[in-house]
Parts: sequence; C-alpha cells; structure tokens
Amino acid sequence: MTQLDHIAAFVKVAELGSYTRAAEALDLSRTRVSRQVMALEEALGARLIQRTTRRLHLTEAGERYLVRAQSILIALDEAAAEIGSGTSTVSGQLRINGPMSFGTRYLSPLVAQFMQTHPGLEVRLDLNDRRVDLLEEGYDVAIRIGNLPDSSLVARRLTQCRMLFCASPDYLAQYGTPLTSEDLASHRCLRYRSGQNSGDWRIGHQLLSISGPLESNNGDMLTHAAEAGLGIAQQPSFLVTDSIANGRLVPILQNLPPALLDIHALYPARRYLPAKVERFIELLAAAWGDPPVWEIELGLSPLSQQ
Repeated sequence: MTQLDHIAAFVKVAELGSYTRAAEALDLSRTRVSRQVMALEEALGARLIQRTTRRLHLTEAGERYLVRAQSILIALDEAAAEIGSGTSTVSGQLRINGPMSFGTRYLSPLVAQFMQTHPGLEVRLDLNDRRVDLLEEGYDVAIRIGNLPDSSLVARRLTQCRMLFCASPDYLAQYGTPLTSEDLASHRCLRYRSGQNSGDWRIGHQLLSISGPLESNNGDMLTHAAEAGLGIAQQPSFLVTDSIANGRLVPILQNLPPALLDIHALYPARRYLPAKVERFIELLAAAWGDPPVWEIELGLSPLSQQ
C-alpha cells in the first residue's frame, strides 16, 4: 500500500463519516481502511480523526489536511482523465446505476456491448429505482428518467420518451374506448405511485386526478395488469413497446398532448471526464437515439412533428 492509498482512505472516511461506509465505497475491508488511516497518522505524526464508540470527528489537523488531500486527489483524477481521454484504451472499474425496468431492457445490453469492446474494463451495474447518492456510494454514472433534483452533479440529456395511454383489446371491447381525458373518469385506471408521485396522470403539463382498482410502484406490474384487462395504464413508451407490437396492448388517446420524460446521464462534476465514462455515455446516446429507437419501432412520429 502506498501513501496515496492511505490518503484516499482518510478522505473517504472523512467525507462519509464512517469507516464502514468508506470501506464499502472503496471495496476494502473495514480493518484495512482503519489501518491505512492509522498508517497515515503515524507518517504525519499527528492525529487526524478522533474516534469514540458512537461517532468520529476530525481533529483541527485533520480538517486542515482534508482540504489539501481532497485537492490532491481531484488534481490526480483530472490529470489521469485528461491523459486517458486521448488514448484508445478504456480500463479500470466503471460503476453504473440505473432504473430497474428500463435498465433491464435498454441499459444492460449496452453494458455488455461496451465490455466486449473494452475487455480490460470491470463493471459494476446496479439496477434499482431509488435515487442513489453518486458521490457517497461511489458511482461513476447514473441513468435517470424524469425530473432531476438540483445537485452538484452534471446531467447530460440522452433522449426523451413519451407517456402512452394503453389498454388491452379485451378491456376496450368490454368498457369502450375513451376519446377525451374527461372520459377517463368512468374508466378503471391503473396508477403508478412512487415516492412523492401522487399517482395522478399527466397530460401535457396538466395533472388529471384518476381512480381505479390498482396502484403499484412498479411499471412492469402495471403493464401486466393492463394486458390482463384490469384497466387503462399510462406508461413510458419503453415499457410497452413489446406489448403494443404484439397486440397485447392498444395505444389510445393519442390525440392528447403527451407527457414527456427526459432520460439523462448523471455524473460527478469534473473538469476532465474519465474516458471510460465519456465513451460509455456516447454509446448510450448513439444507441438510443433522439427520438428513441423504441418509439421509432412503434411507428410513433417524432415529438417535433406533433
């Protein structure tokens, strides 16, 4: 272990306020991280972190050293990225986070393709629907769909998809096809609810309060319910492409202005973006397209023409 490893361990412990969380972020054992910090303190001849049974906090020397150490690590990352962006070799570890349903369909295949192109790369891909903290949890890039909270992260818009109203042929045969948004009041609506999402439907920039027999925080579940004839769903286009193409669902209310979802790549703000991140994002943008490839496959006209 070099002194640079010790510095990196100290900075991560200081930033996260925990040896355990720092060890997880660095993919090391807690014992090893603790030894690295102690080795740095011994080399400096100064206590940097005060430890108690409940918490830890920086000493005055630790606070001064943290500022310098962070600057050193950032400068080294930028120097490596600047050099790496001019080479054809992508290596090291790339940590990616993305939403579950979209990630399974459209992110995972491109991760595999990227790894085939760059065999020296190691990838950690985590798919879940919670909003992870990239800096705290050590991700290089995250894919986000929908509105973005204000943050210090950099966001690059990759493409945009629309929300589609759809129902099964059996449902429409039994209950009729709604022609206006007002008609939805007499229909069985399947609602997506997650976090602060109220479950209401968005039509253009307007919210429509709806009711129905089912709500879920998982889009795939709502798609299956709509296919089973349980009601009408409003789903992102990427979730219902196969269902519409195979006739299990029918798009309706296409005369209404669609609600739109931006799809972004988020990454920590850096002067020089690491080559592995930059090239992965470029692959996503090219593969998905704008308008996205799944909407072109459905024969939907570009949003700019509506």
